[in-house]
Order: sequence, then C-alpha cells, then structure tokens
Amino acid sequence: MALDWSRCAALESVPGKVSGAWVFRGTRIPASAVFENLEDGFTIDQIVQMFDGLTREQVRAVLDFAAHSLEASAPAR
Repeated sequence: MALDWSRCAALESVPGKVSGAWVFRGTRIPASAVFENLEDGFTIDQIVQMFDGLTREQVRAVLDFAAHSLEASAPAR
C-alpha cells in the first residue's frame, strides 16, 4: 500500500528538487533515506546527526504519519 505523503506536513515534493522525490520540508533530504537507514539499524538520533538540517521532530512526524496511515488502512480483525 502506498502512503499519501501529500497529507504529511513534514514533507514536500517540488518538481525539479531532488527529481520531485518526497523530501523533508525545506531540505533536500529524501524521506526514503530515513527509512533506509532505520532498516540498516541506525537510530533516529544517529540519522539526525548524519543529515545536516534534519531534526528529530521532523523524523518523528514522518514516522508517526506512516504508522497512523498504515493503522487506518489495515483490515479489521
């Protein structure tokens, strides 16, 4: 299931900026970089240190948005 990132206030997609990828608002940091680094075992604090201009609050906002979106789309049990 694809998430509707246009509804996440922490992200933006601007044509011509990082090829239109979803990036953290006001940066050129792709949201995908956070998920890839989490998959590789990095912590949020380590990721924030790796990317200049990225804040812990931005990362939390994207992770919270993804979690709530996935919960809302999950079939009832």
